[in-house]
Amino acid sequence: MTVLTSALDPTGAEHRANREEMLAKLAALNAEHAKALAGGGEKYVARHRKRGKLLARERIELLLDPDTPFLELSPLAAWGSDHTVGASLVTGIGVVEGVECLITANDPTVRGGASNPWSLKKALRANDIALANRLPCISLVESGGADLPSQKEIFIPGGAIFRDLTRLSAAGIPTVAVVFGNSTAGGAYIPGMSDHVIMVKERAKVFLGGPPLVKMATGEESDDESLGGAEMHARTSGLADYFAVDEPDALRQARRVVARLNHRKAYEDPGPAEPPKYDPEELLGVVPGDLKSPFDPREVIARIVDASDFDEFKPLYGTSLTTGWAALHGYPVGILANARGVLFSEESQKAAQFIQLANQRDIPLLFLHNTTGYMVGREYEQGGIIKHGAMMINAVSNSRVPHLSVLMGASYGAGHYGMCGRAYDPRFLFAWPSAKSAVMGPQQLAGVLSIVARQSAAAKGQPYDEADAALRAMVEQQIESESLPMFLSGRLYDDGVIDPRDTRTVLGLCLSAIHTAPYEGARGGFGVFRM
Repeated sequence: MTVLTSALDPTGAEHRANREEMLAKLAALNAEHAKALAGGGEKYVARHRKRGKLLARERIELLLDPDTPFLELSPLAAWGSDHTVGASLVTGIGVVEGVECLITANDPTVRGGASNPWSLKKALRANDIALANRLPCISLVESGGADLPSQKEIFIPGGAIFRDLTRLSAAGIPTVAVVFGNSTAGGAYIPGMSDHVIMVKERAKVFLGGPPLVKMATGEESDDESLGGAEMHARTSGLADYFAVDEPDALRQARRVVARLNHRKAYEDPGPAEPPKYDPEELLGVVPGDLKSPFDPREVIARIVDASDFDEFKPLYGTSLTTGWAALHGYPVGILANARGVLFSEESQKAAQFIQLANQRDIPLLFLHNTTGYMVGREYEQGGIIKHGAMMINAVSNSRVPHLSVLMGASYGAGHYGMCGRAYDPRFLFAWPSAKSAVMGPQQLAGVLSIVARQSAAAKGQPYDEADAALRAMVEQQIESESLPMFLSGRLYDDGVIDPRDTRTVLGLCLSAIHTAPYEGARGGFGVFRM
């Protein structure tokens, strides 16, 4: 075995300072997560409970196998917007009757579970994950449909929700809808397009138009139950496949539906794996508070891979990028981790070769980000940094093995692309609270804008505004705030901001989900590599 050695000193002043800063960021993160857990607030939670209903996460808990984890996705969706953190929707991956499933649950304490633009983005991301990994989809439905004040941002793209349900079904991926309350207007197509439908007695209401709309459109007098109640759909329309007497019964029946799906993973579970040799608690002190200070990614690798065993590839070449082979919860992985931030030509070529090797061997890739991007300057431009960086991006773009990404520190510029950022469709992408991502660092961006403005003024023969320092400070502050993980997670540029100590567990859950679907690496099929 090639067990990594560690030079980390958990008792040292630097480690302690890094740890305290990370803990402060985690406290701020937990405060934002608490807002998502609070839903619509005490008033609306109390009203929901008074009606004898379970909360969204309580429904999920009863649905899941006892004592199994739930990997919640995009919990900070809508952060920084006018909408409630969490976007009135809970999504994630959990195990039901031994089957890994993608679960979505409307939160009816937030505007009746109505969908806003961020709810839509979150739901579509969940559908993408289900399709890529062949995970059965269970929708726990209680929603008044579109949040009407936001309809202009929801109506056109919102049709993709129904499209996705039919595509999942066509691909042989089961879809199950459990209706606890309203599922009206366009929302009626959620059960209408699901393979299996369960409705709760005297609670579920599924209709295209409610009594007031029917009265206005046709003059017909009707009531909720005869128009779209659970018993009507179970006895008359046939939309309901199963009739539940209450919410626990509906969730029991949902579990039985999943038990009868005959849905199997493409790959067997690898079984128990030896944990890392080093304490994951020490991950709190690895990343410096100032991301300009480098850190050794091997210290991270040593605390997340099985037995801290890592076979490094080309350790003496392109040393700003660490590459190598390991196992994580028994699953083989190839790892690319930024060592000193900047990517040079050597690192780019090393990465391209490594990605090709992973595709030849059908091994998933894990990208650990801490990069300021590709190196600039006359020497490096003349040395071919553009074509070598393009080679790495080409390899990432056309690789067919599953990719996982974790943003630990900086993830700037085209380095974010070369390390498989969101635009390059990693199966899952998570960030640590220490991460930052933007076109470049705030100080560099503000400085570039200042230089361009000065040159523009000089070209026009005009004096330059001496308020430059204030302008630069304002730009730096804006870019800094827009590069922080909560801002980016709120826009669904990642699947969640995680505690570094949970990295191994989160990646293990993702790898297990990935191995539900068959995959095969690219054998050739890459674009032209410019040599």
